[in-house]
Amino acid sequence: MTATTADRAVPATRIKVRRTLPDLGMPVRMAGEMTLFLGAVLYSAIRHPIGYWTDVRDQMFDTLRLCWIPVIVSTTAFGFGAPGLQGGNIYLLFGIPDRLGSFFLMASVREFAPWINAMIVAGVMGTAMTADLGARRIREEIDAMEVLGVDPIRTLILPRVIAVTVMTALLDIIALLFGVIGGFIASVYLGANPAAYVSNFFANATTPDIWGSVVKSLFFGLLIAVVCAFFGMRAKGGPIGVGRAVNVAVVTAFAAIWVFNYVYTALLLGLNPEMQVFK
Repeated sequence: MTATTADRAVPATRIKVRRTLPDLGMPVRMAGEMTLFLGAVLYSAIRHPIGYWTDVRDQMFDTLRLCWIPVIVSTTAFGFGAPGLQGGNIYLLFGIPDRLGSFFLMASVREFAPWINAMIVAGVMGTAMTADLGARRIREEIDAMEVLGVDPIRTLILPRVIAVTVMTALLDIIALLFGVIGGFIASVYLGANPAAYVSNFFANATTPDIWGSVVKSLFFGLLIAVVCAFFGMRAKGGPIGVGRAVNVAVVTAFAAIWVFNYVYTALLLGLNPEMQVFK
């Protein structure tokens, strides 16, 4: 009896171990489902591009109202502290603190301003979107809309996707401005000539730097909106499931932003080599 019990215990343990192994194909399937979800949203927007702009305006106003102060505070503080003081101290060692303006073109305009802007939009509006859609899903409001013949993608998701996408790009302009202001404050604090900072910044600024940053933020907003809406629509399991969906949506949005940022920046610099020449 003892040997038989032991023999039966071994296969059960093995089966349990196999069930805990990760499904390596799940991220690929999830990416495919998100792509199809994005296609459904774009099809709804293009097929009949009227009737939802009032909701888009309201969502844009909510995004601006909730995000503009965090964007200003975060980009100014980060511009002053990280690239401002740290980069300025390095420039100060070489006796060229007035050249900090060219450094901020690369640090703020190309990288940290759109990145911080996207993180704030994802953390504020992305979580709100996922929580709202998830709550509607577990209360079966979305199921009731489908039964009544109301398209939830067009009614609930499309206005949010458009609003978050557009407002992320517009908020990037604010992020660029105050990120550069943070660097200006840091350069003055380190004893640099303020006029030299401004002139050095505009001497190195190119048109692809500006439009590239705004277009990058536009895609950031699209990624945030699609990912957060997707997980909100798939929420299940009651309030705990909504919280889990919010967590997964934000983490996935952050990861998608980082991956896209790497690919986009590499393509932008490769197609515009003049951006890498500092004067």
